[in-house]
Amino acid sequence: MPQQIFTHTYSNGLTLLVESMAGVQSAAFSLLLPCGSNDDPLGRPGAASILCDWITRGAGELDSVELTNALDNLGVQRSEGVGNTHLSLGGAMLAQKLPEVLALYASIIRQPHLPDEEFEAARLGVEQSLRSLEDEPRQKVMVELRRRCYPEPWSRPTEGTLEGIAALDAGQVREQYQRTARPSGAILGIAGRVDFEQVREQVGELLGDWGDKPVVPWSGGERGPRSDHLHQESTQTQIGIAFPAVPYRDPDYYAAWGVVNVLSGGMSSRLFTEVREKRGLCYSVYATLHSLRDQAQVLCYAGTSADRAQETLDVTLRELVRVTEGIGEDELRRCQAGAKSSLIMQQESSASRASSLARDWYHLGRVTTLEEVRGQIESLTVPRLLDYLRRHPPRDFTVLTLGPGPLEVPREFL
Repeated sequence: MPQQIFTHTYSNGLTLLVESMAGVQSAAFSLLLPCGSNDDPLGRPGAASILCDWITRGAGELDSVELTNALDNLGVQRSEGVGNTHLSLGGAMLAQKLPEVLALYASIIRQPHLPDEEFEAARLGVEQSLRSLEDEPRQKVMVELRRRCYPEPWSRPTEGTLEGIAALDAGQVREQYQRTARPSGAILGIAGRVDFEQVREQVGELLGDWGDKPVVPWSGGERGPRSDHLHQESTQTQIGIAFPAVPYRDPDYYAAWGVVNVLSGGMSSRLFTEVREKRGLCYSVYATLHSLRDQAQVLCYAGTSADRAQETLDVTLRELVRVTEGIGEDELRRCQAGAKSSLIMQQESSASRASSLARDWYHLGRVTTLEEVRGQIESLTVPRLLDYLRRHPPRDFTVLTLGPGPLEVPREFL
């Protein structure tokens, strides 16, 4: 059966996207609220991250405990997160519980208590998460890599920083919510065993009269250094490498995706085979395509011992460049097979589909069907990937290392 996807934009600017999935018993929603880290106060990154926790600590007629109990009693599998542009709230549940759940989340986004007595608990939760990052050097080097390869404010760590959250108070975070939380730019994706007309009517009753606010534009800034080192006493070195790619909305996106999967799409991929298996240089190596709305980077990671770090960096950079010399048909077929398996699993998950609806609308202004994605993947050819590489070769590298000593980036890669 073809996918049934419906869209509706309310007069206040809120966009509703609904996909009916007759073969499931669940329903899920993904709400993107325009309160991301790009809106954090200058010099105080972390306000959106605190708000993400604080906003669910009481809303409407329910205090924090009552709200949590209500969501638990409805069997909601909750998710919250922060990106550069949006704060995301999501949930999955039995389909018949969706109306009650939507009513609770409408109160969360429109009538959050944001109580002073709960602020410190929310701030401490973010602090603990940031401190745990110090014990995860792999994650830390990738967070710091993004701070260097993207310009301000896109380079801001969405989690915030320890210094940033320490400088914030309840009034500043509350002001950020009041300034940025609005229906225009908000996207609500719903998928599962649902009826579009019923959902549209209910969401209209809950959020259709939600008053809008002016949009405050972000001011662009500088990016970080192309080569940098963070000192850490350790027997290991973490290596982060980034280079420009095309974003999700670009016609060449799937070609870029194919190239990255040739490099890092499992245990048969180039990086795993050449850097880890053949040479035994590192214990972990991968690359991923990271897309913002209008810009993108390929982010690469390698973790190795300090005494083999320089060789690991040199070999990894050479492998990234060497992909321009040729790609095998077998490599492309492997990437396509893995992608098709992922699509099948996504097709069976209402939570995955709800998230995809909201993401697609933000990036593309429309929703892609699974058949369209499958068609894009199946249409990839080796000549198409090589043509993409001819026009977008790996270059303009950003290199960040974390360990006992800095490494030297070969001149040809700077």
